[in-house]
Amino acid sequence: METISVSVNILERSYKLSIAPGDETYLRNAAAYIDAHARMFKKQFNHRDNQDLLAMVALMQGTELNKTKDSLQYKDNELIEKLTELDALLDNSLHPVQNSL
Repeated sequence: METISVSVNILERSYKLSIAPGDETYLRNAAAYIDAHARMFKKQFNHRDNQDLLAMVALMQGTELNKTKDSLQYKDNELIEKLTELDALLDNSLHPVQNSL
């Protein structure tokens, strides 16, 4: 698998990573998001320990990820239910004689 080397900065610290070429934009966006939120927490709580700030960002993101996963699971279940109903309607419409026996 082909990889490229990319450096990102979070809280004035550089992180060098090897990633798939198509992931660079996602990585840079994620690093910018983490950096911005860590700085926000630093200012909001007047906190100096970067490890704590990064842990707070990770917890915030983990919470949002779990909410999103739950929401998607609910939507997937709802979609499956609607598709099953639609399939039954189509089946009844296409084969009315067979289904009435």
